[in-house]
Amino acid sequence: MSKSIKVTIIEDHDMTRMGLSFALSNNESIEVLGTASDGMEGVEQALNLKPDLVIMDIGLPTIDGIEATRKIKNSMPEIKVLMNTSRDNEDDILDSFAAGADGYITKGATSEQTISAIKAVSEGVGWLDPAIARVVLSNIRKNNEAQAKAGGINYQKGKNLYGLTEREMEVLALLVEGLKNPQISKKLVITIATTKTHVHNILQKLYVKTRSKAVATAMKDGLV
Repeated sequence: MSKSIKVTIIEDHDMTRMGLSFALSNNESIEVLGTASDGMEGVEQALNLKPDLVIMDIGLPTIDGIEATRKIKNSMPEIKVLMNTSRDNEDDILDSFAAGADGYITKGATSEQTISAIKAVSEGVGWLDPAIARVVLSNIRKNNEAQAKAGGINYQKGKNLYGLTEREMEVLALLVEGLKNPQISKKLVITIATTKTHVHNILQKLYVKTRSKAVATAMKDGLV
C-alpha cells in the first residue's frame, strides 16, 4: 500500500474548511493532519505537524495566505503549498508563486480535480487551474513584449513568474557560480539536505531536469 499524503488545510470559511476536510478524509491516499482558520495559526500548525502539503486560502485573518506561504516556505521549503482560492486576479496569482506556492487551484474545482492537484503537487509537479494558466500565459506574453521593446530583461517579473523564494534565488546564484551542494551548504550555513530540497524546488519551478539547464535558464531569463 502506498504512503498516504499528509495534508493540513488553512481556510477561514467554516463550511468550506469542513467540507474539504471531509472530502479528503474519505480518500484513502490522503490523510488530513489538521485544519486552521487563520494565517498565523496555519503557519504554526504546518511547522509543528510537518505535512507533505498545505492547502492554502489567500483571504485569511491575521496574515493572508500569500504571506503564510512565504513563512512556511522560508522555514520548511520541502512542504508543498497548493493555493485553493476563489481569487483569480493576476497579482494574487503571481504573488502566490513568488511566495513559493507549488500549485494554484480555484474553489470551483471538483473534489476529484482537487485530489488530482494534491497528488500532482506532492510529487513535485506544478499544478495550474486552466483559468489560472491563461493568466500566467498572458503575463508571459506581456513580459516578453516588454522585454522586446526595452531590448533587455525585466528581472523582477522574471523572478515572480517562476515563483522562486529569496533563499532559492540565493541557491540559484551559487549554482550559476558552479558551486556543489556541500559548498552551497557551507556558504549559506544550511544542511546539505536543505540544500538538496532547494535545488529540487528550483528545478521544478524552472521546468528543467538538470542543474546545468537551471543555470542556462537563469542566465537566459536574467534571474541572476
